Amino acid sequence: MATTEANAERVLSDLRTLAHEADELLKATVGQTGDKVNDKVNEVRSRLARTLESAKATCHQLEEKAIAGAKATDRAIREHPYESIGVAFGVGLLIGVLVGRR
Repeated sequence: MATTEANAERVLSDLRTLAHEADELLKATVGQTGDKVNDKVNEVRSRLARTLESAKATCHQLEEKAIAGAKATDRAIREHPYESIGVAFGVGLLIGVLVGRR
């Protein structure tokens, strides 16, 4: 489970970094082209800006879902601490038996 959480956090971090760098690229390239290619560059910049906004929204939704999942898990464990310990013990025992057979 920790690996899944680490992977999700890594993906969110990468999305944030990508969004920030794309935003910086858009700001840095304003007015950097000649007249002939200006229309094409503006079109590409416009598509990049739309895609960037979509990525930011997706990142925000993923963060909200991750927070909601963590809160739900925390609440379930606090409401049923002994059952949670028992399930964790059972899963650990099962993994131990399966690994021990190899």
